[in-house]
Amino acid sequence: MKLTMLGTGHAVVTKCYNTCFVLSENQEYLLVDGGGGNTLLTQLERAHIKWQDIKTIFVTHKHLDHITGIFWMVRLITQAMNQNKYEGEVYIYGHDEVIQIIHDVAHMVLQEKETRFIGDRLHLVVIGDGEKKKILNHEVTFFDIHSTKAKQYGFTMQLNDQEKLTCCGDEPYNECNQEYVKESQWLLHEAFCLYSEADIYKPYEKHHSTVKDACLLAEQLKVKNLVLYHSEDQHIDERKRLYSEEGLQYYQGNLFIPDDLESIEI
Repeated sequence: MKLTMLGTGHAVVTKCYNTCFVLSENQEYLLVDGGGGNTLLTQLERAHIKWQDIKTIFVTHKHLDHITGIFWMVRLITQAMNQNKYEGEVYIYGHDEVIQIIHDVAHMVLQEKETRFIGDRLHLVVIGDGEKKKILNHEVTFFDIHSTKAKQYGFTMQLNDQEKLTCCGDEPYNECNQEYVKESQWLLHEAFCLYSEADIYKPYEKHHSTVKDACLLAEQLKVKNLVLYHSEDQHIDERKRLYSEEGLQYYQGNLFIPDDLESIEI
């Protein structure tokens, strides 16, 4: 399996793209979130991933920097279906609020000849807390992260009998999700900024965490590989080095600070 980070930044970055990524295995793809616009299409192209090959999408929550790019995917897919240039079906997963927004916006901005495929070949699927689906031939369990801002879901993917990959969305880990996060082989977690610069970026006011916070958590929960994203972009050229230097003071596992378009072998 491969993790490709299409974007690694928080909502208002300008030097990188908003956080979204693709998990791929055996020529199948799962897109998680879409960033804030049609730059998603540029990032997919730069990553050499054809948007036509993405048949499964998961949207964590309704914030603009996560959901807006999905509207472009819906537009391209339904247009291609209408032109008989698209093979197969597509499944978009999300909690009830997310799915309702995608449905409503699509019907407001697209033509009927395109929206007629929604519910037919493009499936908007509401998932509940603790619900399981088979994705990329792996069992995936979705869970409510208990956001303090907007309803948001994360997920854990069973890689094999012993190992799992867990995504906590874009807010700090909530201890009520310990069963999903603890002892994950891979943990994808937000880190808004360095702890040493918390007074500058004020992550706690925005309900986010720092590199130090995320690394202490991963160490406590015995996570083997930690991927940090959803970060500020003022240190974009030095971010990998600076975040690693702070994080490895508190975490003994493998720490990844990816740049946009960087891929990691899972």
